[in-house]
Amino acid sequence: MTESRKARILIADDEPNIVLSLEFLMKKEGFEVAVVGDGEAALQKAAEFAPDLILLDVMMPKKSGYEVCEALRADPARAGVKIIMLTAKGRETEVAKGLALGADAYITKPFSTKDMVARIKSLLA
Repeated sequence: MTESRKARILIADDEPNIVLSLEFLMKKEGFEVAVVGDGEAALQKAAEFAPDLILLDVMMPKKSGYEVCEALRADPARAGVKIIMLTAKGRETEVAKGLALGADAYITKPFSTKDMVARIKSLLA
């Protein structure tokens, strides 16, 4: 990634309040941001927007975050994108499933915005 281009973050979540706060936070940190509300739109937007990192909710309409993660990892053009899975469920089995499908990190809601930003910056470094 060159210094001239802002890192791109795709937010895929169907909870408007979470999307608003994440979008605000990411823009404030200087990232270029795109937002989608379901799994199918996430895959479509990932192809158009070419994000560096995706904040991916597990529970979404049309396709789950797991399905989106799996599809991205199977696509050679998108396989390198960093994925942070977001979920209200922090059960170990779900975390293990997300990581097994290729997620780079897992963050449970509610999350600390400071931790979120630190995690994103370390993955993009």
